[in-house]
Amino acid sequence: MIAADGEQLGIKSKQEALKLAEDINLDLVLVSPNAKPPVAKIMDYGKYRFEQQKRQREARKNQKIIHLKEIRLSPTIDDNDFNTKMRNARKFLEKGEKVKASIRFKGRAITHKEVGQRVLERLIEETKDISAVEQRAKMDGRSMFIQLAPKTDKN
Repeated sequence: MIAADGEQLGIKSKQEALKLAEDINLDLVLVSPNAKPPVAKIMDYGKYRFEQQKRQREARKNQKIIHLKEIRLSPTIDDNDFNTKMRNARKFLEKGEKVKASIRFKGRAITHKEVGQRVLERLIEETKDISAVEQRAKMDGRSMFIQLAPKTDKN
């Protein structure tokens, strides 16, 4: 058993430990129930829970949420359309968001995957100054995907 100030009180019976905690108006909390013998601590459980929630809020406040934006291209995309999509991708990357570029093959276009591959390679080339390729071109059904992440100081 451990006292409220962290002092070791030795092995006590359950009734004795509850009586000690009750005498000083604190709670008896089972810290390690699987230990031999089980370890209990006298503490203010309400204050402990409050401190725990406060730490969790701080951790949530400090974490950065990264969103995944998707841009859709086609294997036969024209230059101006490509430039518009590329500008959008650059805008997302500059904001610190990841970009998933996908190409959907329709009809017999799937027989010429290399055309779609060239479009994705062109996108990678145009954005290589601000992005790093997180996932290379990969087929999934009738679609081909790449994933770009914003460049950090480490990349």
